[in-house]
Order: sequence, then structure tokens, then C-alpha cells
Amino acid sequence: MKQKLATTTSITSTYAGEFAGEYISAMLLAGKTLGDNTITIKPNIKYKEVVKKGVTGSLLAAATCDFTDTGSITLTERSIEPVELQVNLELCKKDFHSDWEAESMGFSAHDNLPPKFSDWLIDNVSKSIAASIETAIWQGDGTAATFSGFTVLMAADSDVVDVAGLGTGLTSSTVQAELAKVVAASAALYTNDPVIYANKSIIANYLISLGGFGASGLGANGFKGEGPTGVQNAPLYFAGVPIVEAPGMPSNEMVCAEKENLWFGTGLLNDFNTVKVLDMADSDGSENVRFVMRFTAAVQYGIGAEIIYYA
Repeated sequence: MKQKLATTTSITSTYAGEFAGEYISAMLLAGKTLGDNTITIKPNIKYKEVVKKGVTGSLLAAATCDFTDTGSITLTERSIEPVELQVNLELCKKDFHSDWEAESMGFSAHDNLPPKFSDWLIDNVSKSIAASIETAIWQGDGTAATFSGFTVLMAADSDVVDVAGLGTGLTSSTVQAELAKVVAASAALYTNDPVIYANKSIIANYLISLGGFGASGLGANGFKGEGPTGVQNAPLYFAGVPIVEAPGMPSNEMVCAEKENLWFGTGLLNDFNTVKVLDMADSDGSENVRFVMRFTAAVQYGIGAEIIYYA
């Protein structure tokens, strides 16, 4: 499989039809963070969106007969600037001569593009795109091929409340004590509906700790006496705070924040379902098929002081 060739401006055919449109859920929303709607999506950002944020002081005062200004609201702003990203992929039709699509390509040496090839290609590549976006949301390093993820932004922000982790991998015997640190820190913040974001490893260890076998004082039968499978399909909470899975989160790290305080910005959502699949045979006589996609994406948060970053 080839990843990238010399640039060309010759475009002979495209595939960006109704079937491609169905893949908006696969490409944009298949990543769990966006797919489960656990952060706020801000579409229609052409270049940059500036969001005002206000922090209030004490507003209450003893009553008098006069109007006396009390308290304060400090207005600051934070911007989200989606970066332009692209997917360029090239496949050779010859590689599929012995594949299940071979007969649909025709028996001539001049192959036709299989009727379902575009569908297969979009489906296959979309999984990789969704995984890349999910990882970038939480730990993108800000290089040209991605954008700065939440944990990178939070690590550099002194306003974010830092909670020191163990420095080693969390286990089923330590995960509850570490979750308690996060919840204790969030209790001091002005947040209405905080959520703990954690990767699959932390969630798995938390489920194991709830599963019994005498762990965490739960007894051999675990949470509600249902054993190690009793909580697999139920919403997860710790001390009343929901825990949601964020597969793109770095290992042994957690974030606690309100959904409305974490943003994913992009231009047109339709950019995620405009896919070009180009058969290059009529253009340069090659056996190559190119997959082209362009979109914009970035993340940002509003008030750093209302975010807990466990790392």
C-alpha cells in the first residue's frame, strides 16, 4: 500500500455521493469521544472562533435602600482555531487481482474500478481516520499532521488544577484511591455536572475492582452481589461522578471537567463526508486509485480553573 506520491492537478472522476455521506458517522463520530457526545462540538468555524468567558466574584451583599454595585465579572476570551488536515492514500488495482473483487473488475487487462471498491475503501480507511481523530483530541502534539490535544494544552496551563498520579500504572487495587483524588479535587470547583474522562485501561481496572474477590472491601460477590460481570453494561460512577471512556486519553491519565467546557471545533461537518475516490487510469494510464479527503479540526477548553488534570 502506498501512502503518498507526487502532487498532480489532473482530476478525472470523483466519488462523493450519497453512499459517502453515510460515512459521516464512521469518520467523524466513530471515535468514542465524539460519537458518545461527551464533549461539545462547535461546527462552522472557517478560521477562528473567539469565545468570551466570565468569572464572577461574590455577588451577594446586605440589602440597603440604595443601589450599590457589588461583586465583579472578569471577562476574558479563549479562541479555537481548527487546522487543515488531509488524507491522501493510493492503492494499486493490480493488488486486488486475486481478491474477492477480481471478477467484478472484468477479465480485460484494462481493469475497471470494482462497483463496490469505493464503498470498501471508504469503510476501511474511515476506521483509521476515526482512531487518529480520537487520539489527537486527547494527546495530539500540535505538529503539522495534527493539532494540540486536551492533555497537551492542560499540561501547559497553570490555571488547570493538577492532581499528581502514582507515576506507575494503575491497577485494580489502586484505581479507586486515585479516582478519589480526582473527585476530591473537583469538589472544590464550581462545576455543575463534572465528568471523569479515562481510557479503557483505567475503566477496566475500575470494573475489576468492583467485581468482587474481596477487592476494595466489596466481598467475594462484588458490587450489588452480582460478581465481576454485574456492572459491565451499566453507566459507571465513582462517588456520584460519571466516568466515560476516552480511548484517546494517554495511559494512566484522567481529566475531570464539564462537557460544555471541552470543545471540538471544525469547519463544515459535511467535509467529513466528502470523499474523493479517483481512478487514475484515464488520467495517467496507471493502475492506481487515489483516496482524497480534506477537513479541519482542533480542540480547546473554556475555563482552565474548572478542569482537573490527573497525570
